[in-house]
Amino acid sequence: MIAAPPGGFVGPVKRSITIAGHQTSISLEPMFWEVLEAEAVARALPLSALVAQIDALRIVERDPPNLASALRTWLLAQSRDEGASGSH
Repeated sequence: MIAAPPGGFVGPVKRSITIAGHQTSISLEPMFWEVLEAEAVARALPLSALVAQIDALRIVERDPPNLASALRTWLLAQSRDEGASGSH
């Protein structure tokens, strides 16, 4: 049987981040913000710099998704890569 995530299901939280000198608002669920912040720390980057790097990858796609979707997709891919390599 499956269970709800710890803390239950929580909707997105909007935050403003500066990317390339421009303010943008991003709505992500708290657990995605937490993992994104941890990824930034692991890479010794400010959160805005990591988001800017992901945004740069996103915008060169043939049919780029919105930024929030790109962030979620990138985070899931990181999680899968770490699981496959046995990293922690």
